[in-house]
Amino acid sequence: MTTMTQTSARFREFKMPDVGEGLTEAEILKWFVQPGDTVTDGQVVCEVETAKAAVELPIPFDGVVHELRFSEGTTVDVGQVIITVDVAPGSGDEAPAPAPVQEPVEAPAPVSEEPKGRTPVLVGYGVAESSTKRRPRKGAAAPEAAAVAAAVQAELNGHGAPAPAVPEAPAGRPLAKPPVRKLAKDLGIDLTTVVPTGKDGVITREDVHAAAAPAASPVAAPEVAEPVAVSAPETPATVGSARETRVPVKGVRKAIAQAMVGSAFTAPHVTEFVTVDVTRTMKLVAELKEDKEMAGVRVNPLLIIAKALLVAIKRNPEVNAAWDEANQEIVRKHYVNLGIAAATPRGLIVPNIKDAQDKTLPQLAAALGELVSTARDGKTSPAAMAGGTVTITNVGVFGVDTGTPILNPGESAILAVGAIKLQPWVHKGKVKPRQVTTLALSFDHRLVDGELGSKVLADVAAILEQPKRLITWA
Repeated sequence: MTTMTQTSARFREFKMPDVGEGLTEAEILKWFVQPGDTVTDGQVVCEVETAKAAVELPIPFDGVVHELRFSEGTTVDVGQVIITVDVAPGSGDEAPAPAPVQEPVEAPAPVSEEPKGRTPVLVGYGVAESSTKRRPRKGAAAPEAAAVAAAVQAELNGHGAPAPAVPEAPAGRPLAKPPVRKLAKDLGIDLTTVVPTGKDGVITREDVHAAAAPAASPVAAPEVAEPVAVSAPETPATVGSARETRVPVKGVRKAIAQAMVGSAFTAPHVTEFVTVDVTRTMKLVAELKEDKEMAGVRVNPLLIIAKALLVAIKRNPEVNAAWDEANQEIVRKHYVNLGIAAATPRGLIVPNIKDAQDKTLPQLAAALGELVSTARDGKTSPAAMAGGTVTITNVGVFGVDTGTPILNPGESAILAVGAIKLQPWVHKGKVKPRQVTTLALSFDHRLVDGELGSKVLADVAAILEQPKRLITWA
């Protein structure tokens, strides 16, 4: 089963699936096909970004692309038709007229013959029934609006006709295609103040340009009230001058903001610190790089730190838990889904290694390498970021000594690892240069008391100071 409907025996529709856990919308980042292109079952036709990750969508049937319902940069509700495919080209059936490219709020609700509820779309994903209400399509503009438009056009053409006052915008959103909306946002124009001159009261690009040029148009450009939106963070729009840039908060960045605010003001955070001599750990890393059993995998200090945290959790299993607010229960996990915070071009994400407690050191190294490379390529799936129990964030790669990390929502603890530096250290009664780092453990004080948190942090530090404890304590 897939998220599609069948408009006839010839033309089939593919709808936006729920590619995450109950997500309601996704932004179309890029189309890989255009009308007239031939597609085959399983071919990726577009890339979308949800609040969790960027995901490629494959088409579930063969045919020729008839139309694309939405342009790139448009946010689409789950369940809306995004592409129509001619599965029997040349059959002689009459082709339906392509629908105009629309934004989600103006798109008519698609007719579906599928049963209600969730049906599988991609491996591990499903379609959630959308509860988003659709606004009806607006009818033709009122005669008064047409008269106003004609008067404005007459003045723009130099006829000298006085421009009437701009009427109040009709209820709902003004009629405009997505490219025109983007142009208006880039120029800081409020579409409700623009007089439409297009057919049936549709705002055109010329209308927006006229509103943006006070010297040439009686409609003054309004004061910017909201951040100017852009199609992608890589090409932000400049507001007013080169002195500032505004970037819309959406996708992964929006999800990060909401999650961090929710975590910071829901879970009572406590952070503890310890500075530790990791000279022996660094020697172990160098030795493992030469070990034949570790060939083909990346060996670095993070690998030993991750293994140390897993051993500390095994010795203190109560720390691996979650708070169930609805049922007022503490849920203790008998597995560890180890999250690794990764900085990516789309923002911070935290994929996790499932059942990390069962992995050998070579297996853990392979899982870490795959996790990091997938995150940097922007290919992390929503499933890979769900269900984490504890997290490691390595701020040391930026030269930072330590920090006070915020818990990933739903998790009990997060360990921050600072930069490993050569520092003077008292070793065997003498001051010597040693490899030293600072660890910071933040934990949810509803779940973890100070004693328990201190034991976990002390165990991690002890293992990094004497890595042979990985054998004696494991």
